[in-house]
Amino acid sequence: MPAPPAGITTKASYHLRQLLIALGTLLWAASAHGQMPDPPGQVEPGAVPKHQAYLFAHMMHGDYWRLYYSVSLDGLHWELLNQGQRVFEAYRGHPDICRGHDGRFYLVGNRGDAEPDIHFWVCDDLIRWTSYSDYTPDLKHVPDYPKAMARIGAPKVYYDRATSQYLLTWHTTHDLGKTDLPEPYWAGQRTLYATSKDLRTFSDPPRKLFAWDMATIDTIVRRIGDRYYAVIKDERYPSLDWPTGKTIRISSADHLLGPYVKPGPPVSPNFREAPALIPSPDGKVWYLYYEQYPGVAYGLSVAAELQGPWFQPAGGTRHRDWDKYTVPAKARHGCMLPISRARYEALMKAFGKS
Repeated sequence: MPAPPAGITTKASYHLRQLLIALGTLLWAASAHGQMPDPPGQVEPGAVPKHQAYLFAHMMHGDYWRLYYSVSLDGLHWELLNQGQRVFEAYRGHPDICRGHDGRFYLVGNRGDAEPDIHFWVCDDLIRWTSYSDYTPDLKHVPDYPKAMARIGAPKVYYDRATSQYLLTWHTTHDLGKTDLPEPYWAGQRTLYATSKDLRTFSDPPRKLFAWDMATIDTIVRRIGDRYYAVIKDERYPSLDWPTGKTIRISSADHLLGPYVKPGPPVSPNFREAPALIPSPDGKVWYLYYEQYPGVAYGLSVAAELQGPWFQPAGGTRHRDWDKYTVPAKARHGCMLPISRARYEALMKAFGKS
C-alpha cells in the first residue's frame, strides 16, 4: 500500500480521505445527470396516455424522395421499421400524411421539383397505399405572382374539419431579376396553396398563402383550439441583416386561409427545415421536430403553447446517458402524426423493427 501523503499520519485518515474523494465524484456525477430532466409531456407509469403512439413517415439520406417509416410510443424515442428498407416503392416526394374527410389516410408527393404534377395516394391502415388522384397547379396565373417558375416543392396536405376542406400547400420560386441576395433561387420561394373538398377537384388558380413578402418553404398548417397556426421555414440566407434565416418560425390566423400575422421569433437554430409537429402523450405539450440538413441530425423544441416560450432538450448526440430523444440516423424530413396503439402494433406486425 502506498505511504500516506504528507500531512496524513494514519492509514485510517488516508482511507477516509480517499472515500470522501470517491463519494464526491459520485455526487458530482449524480448532480450533473440530475440537471437534465426528461422533457415534459410524458405520462406517469401506469397512466393511460391521451396519445398512445406516433408514426414518422420520412425519407433517408442517400435515398431521397422515397418513403420510410419510424414509430414511437412516447414521441421522443423513434425506431426505424422494415429493416431500414422502403415501405412503399411507388412513392416519390417529401412524405406528408393527413386523416381525411372519410376517415382514410391521404399521402401526398411529387415526382420532382421540376415535374408539373402533385400525386395523392390513399389507404385505410397506413400499410397498403393505392393511387388516388393527380393535380397539376396552374403556375402561370397565380395572382400577384407573374414571374413564378415552373417549380413545385414539397407539397403538404391538411384536412380542416372546421371548414370541411383540404388545404394543399407547396413552395414555388420566382425570378428575382438582378439581385445581390445569396441563393436567389431559395430567396425567391413563396408558399402557394389550393383548397379541395375531395382531393380530386381543386380551387383555381393557386394563390399565395401569406400577404407578407418573405421567402418560405416547408409550410404546415394546423388548427389548435379556435386558431390556425402556420409553421414555416424562413428561407432567406442568415446574415447580420437577416438573423432569422434558415430557422423554423410560427405564424397564426383566425381563419384557415388567413390573413396570417408576420411570423414570430425562431423556435430552432439556423439551418433547420421541414418542421413536424405532434402533441405529447399527455396532450399538454407540443413537440416540434426539424431536420438539421442535409441528413445530419434532428432537433426538437418543446412548448406548452405554440406561441411559446420554446426550449430545446438535449438529444441527437448518440450518447444514451445524454440524449432525451432519439431519431434514426440519416432520417430526412417528412411528417409525424399520432396513431393508436392498435395501429402501432399493426405497423410493427407488417414491417417489423430494424
